[in-house]
Amino acid sequence: MSGPSEPREDDPQGPGASERSPPSSRAPHAYRLTGLRGSSLPPPPEESLLRALADVLLAAAHVDGTMCERERRTLRRLLTEIAGADTLPRWLDQHICDFDPGRFDLAAAAERLRKIPALQRRHVVELVRAVCDANNAFDLEEERFLIQLVLALSLAQEDAADLVVHPAEGIDGAAKRVFDLLFAGAAIATGWPIALGIALGVRLSTAGPVLFKQRRYGRGGKEILVWKFRTMRVAEDGPVVRQASRSDPRITRFGAFLRRTSLDELPQFINVLRGEMSVVGPRPHAVAHNQQYRTQILEYMLRHKVKPGITGWAQVNGWRGETDTLEKMIQRVAHDLEYIRRYSFLFDLKIILATAFGRRARTSAY
Repeated sequence: MSGPSEPREDDPQGPGASERSPPSSRAPHAYRLTGLRGSSLPPPPEESLLRALADVLLAAAHVDGTMCERERRTLRRLLTEIAGADTLPRWLDQHICDFDPGRFDLAAAAERLRKIPALQRRHVVELVRAVCDANNAFDLEEERFLIQLVLALSLAQEDAADLVVHPAEGIDGAAKRVFDLLFAGAAIATGWPIALGIALGVRLSTAGPVLFKQRRYGRGGKEILVWKFRTMRVAEDGPVVRQASRSDPRITRFGAFLRRTSLDELPQFINVLRGEMSVVGPRPHAVAHNQQYRTQILEYMLRHKVKPGITGWAQVNGWRGETDTLEKMIQRVAHDLEYIRRYSFLFDLKIILATAFGRRARTSAY
């Protein structure tokens, strides 16, 4: 099964460049998920529009109770770019300081913004999405605000379908949880002799602990510790995590075998039993990589609407491995969002079978 707990092939590394990925409109600086995202244009820098836009962005930042420093910086940067200035205009800076979330009226703000063309209204939703995701977390209140904004701006659902993802029914339901418990329990009950042999092999092949734990983001953007058998001579979990590459000298000979077979990820069934992960879902990425890619792919944080998985739709379609170009991460996120929309019990079974027997699931497994 795919995905890392220590620096590994399906962890993102470096921004990369993608000639096939069109840049988003002027603000924010992010890439579009090709085939999912519609086009948009920034609204004109008229004072009345900027005031209404600032109110909407400020309300989005406050909707979960408080505006964090990341949201504040993102909001000011976006408004500065829309204003076409090097620094935020003084009157707009004062408008931000005077904002009272308790007096915000979405209908009044939307009435002014509805007068601009649909492509510019679409861009307003993009800016709100960027502010909501600035704190590296998925928040239900922010999602509700986005849905209300789309309706208030008289946008059709398809106009912003990529920005407001509606998960398929049951993806967080009791049936999926029961399946996770049964599958993970059976895997641990039948696989413990293999796990014991792997633990002995890790201990004999290199000094250090048998298990490696690394911080990842789970559902809602909350940090979790993902477990795996250690396959490297190092254990990286800092602000910079260098992903594994082919013939990586940090990987032990026994670790290379575990990675090719994905046996290093057996301990993640413990994460499933603890309720932190699911058997199938978007693969969790390192905290450092989340902070990098959320600013480059506007839809990136939407993958945190559900629990991360041991395997996923992206992995069985060949989008695991070293993400040495941004296009590879774009494709991974696109497949993750497709899974969230299409989930069903039979779809999960298909992914599990493809993980076990499909060739593409083992592409770039090193």
